[in-house]
Amino acid sequence: MLISVGVDVSKEKSTICILKPYGEVIMSPKDYEHTQSDLKKLVDQLEDFEEEIHVTMEATGNYHFPIAAYLKKKDYDVRIINPLEMKRYRCQGIRNPKTDSIDAVMIAQYGIDFWFRPSQDYADDNERIELKALGMQYFKTMKTRQDRCLVLESVIDRTLPGIGGILNDYDKHTGKDKKSDFVYDFYHADKITVYSEKRFCDKYASWSKKKGYRYSEKEARQLYSIAKDSIPTLPSSENTKLIVQDAVKILREVDASLYDILTRMNEIAKCMPEYATVMEMKGVGVSIGPRLIAEIGDPRRFHSAKALIAYAGIDAPPYQSGKFTGTERHMSKRGSRIMRKIGFELMDTINKHQKLYAGDPVCDYFLAKRSEGKKYRVAMFAAYNKFLRIYHARVSSVLNESVE
Repeated sequence: MLISVGVDVSKEKSTICILKPYGEVIMSPKDYEHTQSDLKKLVDQLEDFEEEIHVTMEATGNYHFPIAAYLKKKDYDVRIINPLEMKRYRCQGIRNPKTDSIDAVMIAQYGIDFWFRPSQDYADDNERIELKALGMQYFKTMKTRQDRCLVLESVIDRTLPGIGGILNDYDKHTGKDKKSDFVYDFYHADKITVYSEKRFCDKYASWSKKKGYRYSEKEARQLYSIAKDSIPTLPSSENTKLIVQDAVKILREVDASLYDILTRMNEIAKCMPEYATVMEMKGVGVSIGPRLIAEIGDPRRFHSAKALIAYAGIDAPPYQSGKFTGTERHMSKRGSRIMRKIGFELMDTINKHQKLYAGDPVCDYFLAKRSEGKKYRVAMFAAYNKFLRIYHARVSSVLNESVE
């Protein structure tokens, strides 16, 4: 006999139902807190059964981690399914009511219906879990940086308009931001035009050396020319200085966090068996590599490269009905936003270094799509699709060899 445990996960508690085949209810839906004392009661009840037990639950961000980890530790077969798949399974009636109790029953029934679906457990170790968490933190911190950059830009547009694109922005490899450092000291156009052009060039040379940047006379003259021709709409006062420098200070703190997170991610990623293989792939560097390893994890958990591509949300499922076959299909965008962002950065790097990466299958495929007249982003994600296929094959092979 089979016993299916359906778990509808919520924050800090779960509603659990236990079924046998043909809808026989062993335990009606019941709430359990995500605490060791409460989950022990569940385990004590499950230990009374001699039949094979499968536990099924939906992936729910961070909420399902405690109960899944606890039950796995007790050697139960825990299967975590995609919420979209469960949603489509649930919508079989006309009314489709939804409560935690009904969901728990449906998940338990799903576990019975798909009992014999192959399930291989590639449980992540603590290092992979920490790397994944750092990757998510990096993604969120980068979004914070984008917001803070907009705040600083809006202020600069009123104090030193026109310098956008002249100075380098944040460098992921060093954690430095030349533009922010410059406007911190020269927060207003008047702070530049108070000097003659030659005097400012000397001043800028001294500033560059002090801050560890390479001096460029052409750059200095451009900055002076922009400041001379600009029309600031805020006065050169202590209040304006406070506004600009405060925006820069906050941005510096965010930049420091990004640098620390990425440094730590590289340290952890170097311990992974696939690190060298991933870093050898064209377009992958110390910024993209660890984040890619963190987000994908063990690629063997995807039954094929197609599943990995679907996880990235760049798949375009076929659409055919009768004599009609859809040809203008768009990528689903149902998967990981982080994977798509990494893919954009990766393919942008390959595009910028076409000559250097000549002969690489991904780069050649990208250029072939462009020569066919495909739009830049269409060619970009088509090539990213190919990259993920190669990644899945190479990394899976390395991980299988490491086990042997």
